[in-house]
Amino acid sequence: MYRGRIVSWDDARPMSTAMAVQDGRVVALGGEAEALAGDAGEREDFGAAYLFPGFHDAHCHTTAFGLSLGQLDVSSPPVSSLDDVYAVVAGGAAVADSEGRRHDWVIGSGYDQNKLGGQHPSRAALDAAAGDHPVWLTHTSGHMCVVNSATLALIGPRLDEPIEGGVVLRDPAGAPTGLLQERAQGLVRDLVLPRSLESIAQAIGDAHDRYLSEGITSVCDAGIGGGWIGQSPLELAAYQLARDTGRLKVRSTVMLSSDLLEPIVGHADDFPGAVPVRGLPAGLRSGLGDDRLRLGPVKVFSDGSLIGRTCWMEHGFDDDPANTGFPQADPERLRSLIIGAHLAGWQVATHAIGDAAVRFVLDCYEEALSLVPRDDHRHRIEHCGITPSDSLQRLVDLGVVPVPQGRFIGEIGDGMLAALGPERAAYAYRLRSFLEAGIVLPGSSDRPVVDGRPLLGIADMVRRSTQSGAPFAEGEALTAEQAMRAYSAGSAHAERTERERGSLRLGQLADFVVLADDPRAVDPIDIASVPVIATSVGGRIAHDAR
Repeated sequence: MYRGRIVSWDDARPMSTAMAVQDGRVVALGGEAEALAGDAGEREDFGAAYLFPGFHDAHCHTTAFGLSLGQLDVSSPPVSSLDDVYAVVAGGAAVADSEGRRHDWVIGSGYDQNKLGGQHPSRAALDAAAGDHPVWLTHTSGHMCVVNSATLALIGPRLDEPIEGGVVLRDPAGAPTGLLQERAQGLVRDLVLPRSLESIAQAIGDAHDRYLSEGITSVCDAGIGGGWIGQSPLELAAYQLARDTGRLKVRSTVMLSSDLLEPIVGHADDFPGAVPVRGLPAGLRSGLGDDRLRLGPVKVFSDGSLIGRTCWMEHGFDDDPANTGFPQADPERLRSLIIGAHLAGWQVATHAIGDAAVRFVLDCYEEALSLVPRDDHRHRIEHCGITPSDSLQRLVDLGVVPVPQGRFIGEIGDGMLAALGPERAAYAYRLRSFLEAGIVLPGSSDRPVVDGRPLLGIADMVRRSTQSGAPFAEGEALTAEQAMRAYSAGSAHAERTERERGSLRLGQLADFVVLADDPRAVDPIDIASVPVIATSVGGRIAHDAR
């Protein structure tokens, strides 16, 4: 039995003061719950605090976030200049030397050239800071990295090989600068990965502890097991290890990288059409699992990063007019991959930020659905960054779910504005337009790209202003209630679990967050600072800050 100001997202009974839970699910609300009070084994009275459905991050990178907690932090803040970055690297190298780990890797994450005077860390300065240690610093977007000479030496001749969907940046003399974009990151990842199952399981546990402290009860890890985003080909086994050892504390849906898919053959009645079917052995596909760990969509990358100027655009970036970004693979191969995954029965989630990428992915989905129609497929476009009105209408017509990140506006919005200019920014990372078109909008962060605290993201969905205070398509702002619903019920819908989570209706999982105040009633500037008192997963308090 739980008491407090309970917000259910059930329009038939939106507010209650009591909730009864049995076997992890809501069995009664309000007066009916009070009538069961005598039979309740456990009681928690949160007084005047508010109980909302637990936050659900529809797109984050749990393993990467957990690993980043043990890496050097070169994000801004705390760093505010390139010199700060080099000082952090020098400090990491000094610690390694003091521990007798000469030539050991110095790994950091989170730098953003947009906040460092527009410049990426230089190879020469990293050499001076790190000495003999190979250095690997990941950009906050995850779509590029910088390395030093020691790392380039380890890569060796592969630097000169063609890389589909990736670029090794070079200076005017033809020497590598140390900046590796998109799939070129595989050159350094191959030197370090795969990680052990135990290290990945521990990273999952570390991330989940943080999630619970922020009121998060469900997440979708947006890409594991392969490609430039995975940590090990056995990453799903690491999730199972985390579950077996009690470290999987938050309900987890995982997207498998499309790199894992392979051509599969079945009966002609099962797989009609000329496009090769792409799947996993035994017909594994989206939805397998239970309410703790399940397979979600297959993850496809069609393009890159907006703040990194690598996403696939129809016209050049405002501050780099000759650059239109690039697709992550040959478009025909991407088309075959997306359609083949649809034919195999997968829910498909394709990363697309640039307007050219969004249109291309919509073309692929339309073709796939014309070959094999599927009701309520809920294919997704992750980020759906630049969405002109014609593409928005096609999202509606095709039943595609966009998954934008409101937190991008507050944390990296200034870099996005510089890349887009005011005209295109007007239809970037849309929110209100999606809702008004009848789309069920999810809430997500893309953590560790930005700070993934849901209340921060919700505040940015309401405020729509950048870190410098500049407005960013203010007409796309939501009300606090719309943003809160997106971060719970909307996210559950995006991964097809709305029948069991996302609200506190009868029969739903008793996943909730207890907040000291109602974010819908406070000034928007104060939403992010509303304290999280407790978090419940399945009716059991998993985090308690009292």
